[in-house]
Amino acid sequence: MTELPDPEAGPGQVVVRVCAVCVHPADVAATTGEIPRGPVPPPFSPGWDIAGEVASVGPDTAEFRVGDRVVGMIPWYLTRGAPGGYAEFVAAEAEWLVPLPDGLDFASAATVPLNAQTAHQGLSLVSLAMLPAGSSMLVTGASGGVGGFAAQLAVQGGYRVLAQASHGDEQWVQEIGAHEVVSRSADLAAVGPVAAVFDAVPIGEEAAAAVEDRGVVVTTRPTPAIVPARGVRQELQLIRLDRKVLADLVSQVAAGRLRTRVAATMPLTEAADAHRQVLAGGLRGKIVLTVG
Repeated sequence: MTELPDPEAGPGQVVVRVCAVCVHPADVAATTGEIPRGPVPPPFSPGWDIAGEVASVGPDTAEFRVGDRVVGMIPWYLTRGAPGGYAEFVAAEAEWLVPLPDGLDFASAATVPLNAQTAHQGLSLVSLAMLPAGSSMLVTGASGGVGGFAAQLAVQGGYRVLAQASHGDEQWVQEIGAHEVVSRSADLAAVGPVAAVFDAVPIGEEAAAAVEDRGVVVTTRPTPAIVPARGVRQELQLIRLDRKVLADLVSQVAAGRLRTRVAATMPLTEAADAHRQVLAGGLRGKIVLTVG
């Protein structure tokens, strides 16, 4: 751990006293140089999703006051860790943040921004295909953060959702509304044909085999191209910050219309061990680092 000067809020910024920061596979990828656009030279701070309280407000920032509870997403694809969320205080652009409803705790809130927005935006790519009402969709990794939100939002959108669950997580996937639970060991090609696949893992070719001709496949990382003769539309979902959508998603979680899971909370000082647990896999929910 390193002690740094407390950040100051510039124009349009607030300083957030971080109470919780979610640990993502993307954080681990940053430390190993496996993130998009190439490795980031250290030193840098990992961390996309933060929840906390406003500690100070910069000039020309009228949206928040000191003491406001907030949650938000640092667009790490732009900041490249300057700043990142693994810190006691973060100088954040006000446009990165939304109000945090009183009924939602910091740790749960911190699991929402990156995962839920990725799911929402990926489903928007599916909707461009103008599939008939009630079309079937396979969601891989429905036990995880992005997949779990994708399954729930797809059900809200009127799709018939076949959700792949890790062993022991079948009940959770049923509880979040999936119409059919698919075992992780199942032959996904035999599950279809489905009109769309949201490949949140992503698995790649095996998951794409479940989609019907002229269907759509959305992945969260680049995967091999599908045979063009099948006419399948293949889309890559890369996260972008959408404040209006984020506010709505946070409100839905606070109201219980969307569910999320925290596997464990750990002090910020144990971030390295949290990364090791993410690499080991098998988590049921997200690890959240707590500060203070």
